[in-house]
Amino acid sequence: MKKIILACLLLVGASTVSNAQLGDLTKQASSLAGTAGFDVNKLTSGIMGKLTPGLALTALQQPKVTEVVSGFLGKKANILGLLKSDPAKYASQFGTLFNGLKGGLGGILGKDQMTKFLGMKPATNNPTNVLSNLFY
Repeated sequence: MKKIILACLLLVGASTVSNAQLGDLTKQASSLAGTAGFDVNKLTSGIMGKLTPGLALTALQQPKVTEVVSGFLGKKANILGLLKSDPAKYASQFGTLFNGLKGGLGGILGKDQMTKFLGMKPATNNPTNVLSNLFY
């Protein structure tokens, strides 16, 4: 009788563990699906197409700004899943990322260029404006 009860407990335990793992896989899959349309290289290229003339970036500044923007977008891609699952956590983490972006650009851009960059922020998160990916 003890063996039967022990066997039942083991089956229930194994079932619980497998359901927990399935839940983790589901979260990972939905996170990846949320970032599927977020192509860091394509976005970086589009953003640089706006920043280069808009900020009058020099030939020396362009690769440095590209590296900072690409790094920012890569980190943003990692937290995009939170936008739907935990918007408050996304906002908090995005704020930290954006401050890092500003800090990185602040070491590359001149004061006037930095002011212009911050002035390029779209009024709303508009998916047709590639710069929205930097500010929202």
